[in-house]
Amino acid sequence: MIASGKGHRHNIGINRRELVQAGFTGLLGLGLVDLLNLRAAQAAEGRVPVKGPRAKSVILVFLTGAPAHQDMWDLDMSRPVEYRGESRPMKTNAPGVEISEHMPKLAQMADKYSIVRSMHHSTNVHEFGTHFMLTGVDQAPVGARHFATRADWPAMGSIVSFARSQGGGAPAGLPSAVILPTHLNNGYAFSGQTGGIMGSRYDPWVIDKDPSQPDFRVPDLQAGPGMTVDRLDNRRALLSQIERHRRDLEGVFEVRQLTETQERAFGTLTAAKTRDAFDLAKETPATRERYGKHMFGQSLLLSRRLVEAGVTLVQANMGHMNNWDTHTDNFGQLKNRLLPPFDRGFSALLEDLDQRGLLKETLVIAVGEFGRTPKVGTDNGGGITGGSGRDHWGGVFSAVWAGGGVQGGRIVGKSDETAGYPDGTAYLPSDMAATVFSALGIDPRIEFRDQQGRPFPACAGNVIAPLF
Repeated sequence: MIASGKGHRHNIGINRRELVQAGFTGLLGLGLVDLLNLRAAQAAEGRVPVKGPRAKSVILVFLTGAPAHQDMWDLDMSRPVEYRGESRPMKTNAPGVEISEHMPKLAQMADKYSIVRSMHHSTNVHEFGTHFMLTGVDQAPVGARHFATRADWPAMGSIVSFARSQGGGAPAGLPSAVILPTHLNNGYAFSGQTGGIMGSRYDPWVIDKDPSQPDFRVPDLQAGPGMTVDRLDNRRALLSQIERHRRDLEGVFEVRQLTETQERAFGTLTAAKTRDAFDLAKETPATRERYGKHMFGQSLLLSRRLVEAGVTLVQANMGHMNNWDTHTDNFGQLKNRLLPPFDRGFSALLEDLDQRGLLKETLVIAVGEFGRTPKVGTDNGGGITGGSGRDHWGGVFSAVWAGGGVQGGRIVGKSDETAGYPDGTAYLPSDMAATVFSALGIDPRIEFRDQQGRPFPACAGNVIAPLF
């Protein structure tokens, strides 16, 4: 762990050295009630929810594996060379905002997005960082493991699906939440991708197929040979008859959820709007080329089509499991493999949404599960090969926000002189979730129930107000 040696206060009321000495464990043991009380105090200091909905949809661009924030969004040439490494900043079209020289397209549209440079949480482990960032929980729930279980906190998409089910939901046949183009799986599923303690009813719909491939089809939308819409409707009617003979099981939670899942599947299969949303052939060749004929670009194009069709939250994973985990050759991987397709695809998404009049009603976020070690070549427990890698780091990292009422061209929060910790206000995963929910018109404290019927508030965070 690397400390700057100067006193420093976080918004959670402890200094950085104390946080390091505590080992980042469980936010010092704070429970949910403590966190809610803490957030109430923070709200009294001026961090209050956004008033009224500002977005209809959210696209969460997840950089799985955790990108090096100090080589993308938080560059500073005044840092010692062993911290700043080989990356160089580039001026953007927003005064005072600089980003990596390897993202020239995004540099020309910085007026469309803002960068939060003081994201922070309590882990350096991929599995837990992913759990935190995809759910908006600041500590692992009781019983949670390093792989997915029904003890996990619900994904943000699951909370959105629950909230939408209380008041209309997505258009007929469309899920409220979709994850694409891959299920984050390292031999076991990572936490944060399901309804967790809410049960399977609110699991996001996972599309585990690369849309850049010529044979891209969504398997769930492909009826078997000879299976027409009429035959599907007949099967639904037959299923209904069978279910009427199972009334003795109606009170069993698992059976009830299975029936609801089957009904959703039938609705999806028979909805023309759903099939059209996934049909990238309806896009012009020029548009597809603009995003890039690769997984990053076509996944982002598909995300735009889904929110255009009415899906509320789309999580677009930028690569397969731990794709941005640059333990080796951090600078070469960013320059040659990761940043060019990301720059092309993400800039095309923002430009396309803006040109279609959708950016003002679509909140877009790009973030990973944490950042990378401040000092190049430092092994923080995750393993470094050679002297050019950066290891896992939850002390501080960056998130990019656009659309949905977010003001562009801003830098929110800052890191310290080594890009190792927040210098001032630190924003937590729960703050990100609260901002997402509030922008969609969902009360971040909305109460859901787990599979045993116990009530829980969805989120303990506060809106990142300076974005608006």
